[in-house]
Amino acid sequence: MSRAATEALIFEYYRTFNQGDMDGFLSLLSDDVVHDINQGQREVGLTAFSRFMAHMNRCYREQLCEISIMSSADGTRAAAEFVVHGEYLETDEGLPEARGQIYRLPAGAFFQIRDGKIARVTNYYNLNDWLSQVGATQASA
Repeated sequence: MSRAATEALIFEYYRTFNQGDMDGFLSLLSDDVVHDINQGQREVGLTAFSRFMAHMNRCYREQLCEISIMSSADGTRAAAEFVVHGEYLETDEGLPEARGQIYRLPAGAFFQIRDGKIARVTNYYNLNDWLSQVGATQASA
């Protein structure tokens, strides 16, 4: 894939996310997608990613803004930096109680592209920043 095609793929990934189009969003991923969860474990496969997104959409409402996408010249790797504008809707296990808290959080992601699909997603944000914004002072894990 070209650099431009890779950047268009990542743009579409975030566009479908922001629109809540989970079918379109998931269609951009390879069947064996590797998902490195921020400060968590690695999950493999479209089914696991879909389950993760269902959980996230139940607990959080998020829009990603100020998205900046970069990619390697050969189009096999990409990165994105963005700001998450979110609302904490339902208490996520092991985290503070949800009370509709609003948060704004800088974040980033790294991607591997294979055969026109996203084959790996590694997400990063500062958990302690998020915890302080939702009313906790330290991680409970």
